Amino acid sequence: MLQNHLIGALILRIFLGITFFIHGLTKFQGGIENTVGFFQSLGLPGFAAYVVAIIELVGGLAMILGIGTRVVAGIFALIMLGAIVKVKLAAGFLGNGQMAGYEFDLALLAMSLYFVVAKESFFSLDQKFSQQN
Repeated sequence: MLQNHLIGALILRIFLGITFFIHGLTKFQGGIENTVGFFQSLGLPGFAAYVVAIIELVGGLAMILGIGTRVVAGIFALIMLGAIVKVKLAAGFLGNGQMAGYEFDLALLAMSLYFVVAKESFFSLDQKFSQQN
């Protein structure tokens, strides 16, 4: 019988992957140039928008499948930390009426950190490959 924490981690991993995948997809569908402009308005290089969008898109898919889970989660954590510090921190935890706060970003950061330290990821390709060794 499956342990409850493994099922919970599976749900969490899939939700995290879907969330990042959709955010990456939206950046491209909405016109990546808008995201480039936003990054530049923050003092970040425009190419960073492409890097983040690709990481979210490809990393989200990898997280869903459980490929490179720890590495992808670590990169997600860095992205969320950057988003909180560079964009959302000034708006506060719940936002300031003009901009959303960092509560959602913090939740994604916490989920990502869970997978950085987790021992195993149930129903993942990582688990499948590690069992063959």
